[in-house]
Amino acid sequence: MPKNSKAVKRELDDDVTESVRDLLSNEDACDDSFKKSSLIVNNHEGEGKECDVEEGGSDGEEEERPAWNSKLQYILAQVGFSVGLGNVWRFPYLCQKNGGGAYLVPYLILLVLIGIPLFFLELAVGQRIRRGSIGVWNYISPRLGGIGFASCVVCFFVALYYNVIISWSLFYFSQSFQQPLPWHECPLVKNKTSTYVVPECEKSSATTYYWYREALDISDSISESGGLNWKMTVCLLAAWTMVCLAMIKGIQSSGKVMYFSSLFPYVVLICFLVRSLLLKGSLDGIRHMFTPKLEIMLEAKVWREAATQVFFALGLGFGGVIAFSSYNKRDNNCHFDAVLVSFINFFTSVLATLVVFAVLGFKANIMNSKCVAMNTNKIAALLGSHVLERSLLPPNINLTQVSQVSAEDYHKMIEMIKGGVQEDEFQQLGLEPCSIEDELNKAVQGTGLAFIAFTEAMTHFPASPFWSVMFFLMLVNLGLGSMFGTIEGILTPLIDTFKVRKEFLTVGCCVLAFSIGLLFVQRSGNYFVTMFDDYSATLPLLIVVILENVAIAWLYGIDKFFEDLKDMLGFMPYRFYYYMWKYITPILLLVLLCSSFIQLIMTPPSYSAWIQEEALEKNLRFPLWGIVVCISLVVMAIMPVPVVFGLRYFNIIDENTSGLSTVSYKKGRIIKETARPGEDDDASLIHGKSPSEAPSPMPGNSIYRKQSGSGGTDVNTAPNGRYGIGYLMADMPDMPESDL
Repeated sequence: MPKNSKAVKRELDDDVTESVRDLLSNEDACDDSFKKSSLIVNNHEGEGKECDVEEGGSDGEEEERPAWNSKLQYILAQVGFSVGLGNVWRFPYLCQKNGGGAYLVPYLILLVLIGIPLFFLELAVGQRIRRGSIGVWNYISPRLGGIGFASCVVCFFVALYYNVIISWSLFYFSQSFQQPLPWHECPLVKNKTSTYVVPECEKSSATTYYWYREALDISDSISESGGLNWKMTVCLLAAWTMVCLAMIKGIQSSGKVMYFSSLFPYVVLICFLVRSLLLKGSLDGIRHMFTPKLEIMLEAKVWREAATQVFFALGLGFGGVIAFSSYNKRDNNCHFDAVLVSFINFFTSVLATLVVFAVLGFKANIMNSKCVAMNTNKIAALLGSHVLERSLLPPNINLTQVSQVSAEDYHKMIEMIKGGVQEDEFQQLGLEPCSIEDELNKAVQGTGLAFIAFTEAMTHFPASPFWSVMFFLMLVNLGLGSMFGTIEGILTPLIDTFKVRKEFLTVGCCVLAFSIGLLFVQRSGNYFVTMFDDYSATLPLLIVVILENVAIAWLYGIDKFFEDLKDMLGFMPYRFYYYMWKYITPILLLVLLCSSFIQLIMTPPSYSAWIQEEALEKNLRFPLWGIVVCISLVVMAIMPVPVVFGLRYFNIIDENTSGLSTVSYKKGRIIKETARPGEDDDASLIHGKSPSEAPSPMPGNSIYRKQSGSGGTDVNTAPNGRYGIGYLMADMPDMPESDL
């Protein structure tokens, strides 16, 4: 035995002693689902706080750890966080762009190799250490504590612009209670002599005009701020108010909202799918969507984009996954949760893709019919002016009734005309091919899909206001579900670290975010949304997740982590995860990081600007100050990692100050125990391991008490490592026997 270890004695008084495992299970079985499991954590001066577990009293500052009402509530929270707007407007675009149905193959492969292992890892560390991202990575390695702060910074950047998208959806939702919808047709301008269509709308389309001019009132470039858009400012205030009210009590309030915000989008998607399948042309869209283009699968770009989508679809690196899982019971099967949520996310993306392309197929059919009618009128006019001869057209087609000419008849006419005239003469006729495939190949994503293409399709739906209300309410709920996880990724680590009141921090965070968010609701705000979306998260999150993986697999130790998982889950995880965490996933992440960095360097920072006079989009370069802001976003997001590492490495901040203190459990009371220097071996008595080998911070199967009658403060702790939480039974001479 190590020379500084002590003899461990268990008292035989059954009325007094109680195993830690039984104590924890009794707490978990309590009817009050939010029963506090209070822990005592060292502050910077080394003074611990003492809290009651059962009596609810407190002698000092109390740290609360609520729990989920039920497993269903927790799963809905994780699903709501991972399933967001990207599933509806990003995945269908990538699927169409990268080979249709063939894109699902690399996506599924990378989901298994990157997504599920990393999602399982974040769930496991959060559930085991029961802290937010800052506390978790401080525990694993204080020098890597900056990972948690970097996650908080990225979450804050993303929350700033993500809630702006929710505010856009709220605006469209509020405008949907009209018949016809306000974006149904172009507005007219009346003067004393005439009435005419607004030129900007006439050059584009009704839905495009409404989005850029009525909703955003957008400026021509990012350099022209144009002042605040008051309509969007009010909507942004409403969005942040909703988030604040839902988060102000933590999971006690947001958990209840999850039942609606997580389930309602599925109701809407299924309703849209059923309705769209009954519309003409919907099957054309689905057929186009899932027609595999196998040759595209061999391109490296397809795999890079699939890996990026897997990465962001599950919300890896944000800290929200860790925060939500930290409120779980320690014996929860987080492996099952990881697989379940990952595949729910995948099938939600497929369902959304079916809906999007069924609706776009319907829209393409309408656009194709308009194209056929317009070009048939051209052919009739050309016949009247004797530019074309009647012999060039099929004899069975009657051009006097244009509405009865089908797309098939039109294509026959085009083929015969092409064969009867010279190629240059055909070009001069100005006839268009009018193909449904061409319409469907006009790939759109993001706001272009939600607020222009999909919105235009809904104007042709019967009872279009009802479907518009449902669609934008679905977008609001998808956004809120992701916002809850994002804000939780900010609040939980800060509350765990700085012990501030959740209500005050939540309100302060939302007020600050709304104030900064005014940047996004000025007339040039859409360009800043693009900037933050492109530069504030991608590279920083990739670096964060690589460091998370390396910290667990190589610094903490993959074997020790597997032992922890066995203690927590009751079974040893599949060996598959051993090789994924240690070798395959870090390598794939490094490749993804390098390719993303190369793409970022090779692609000049630019944005798509709407030019009012020309009524079209132009790709413009960011000005010099814009490039500086783009670089600053990346640097600020990742800066906490080297800063904290440097502070720890040069002992500017003592590593011990961020470690979780040892905690002593006694029936009805918790007292703090501080390990004395040189007694690290005390943490390894249960399994006879050295401190570096001892699993952490799960309670052991035995109870350790100091020897009765000993006057010292030395107490043998459970095997929790240097920075762990130790659960033990201790004598309390100042407590009456009845309290035990």
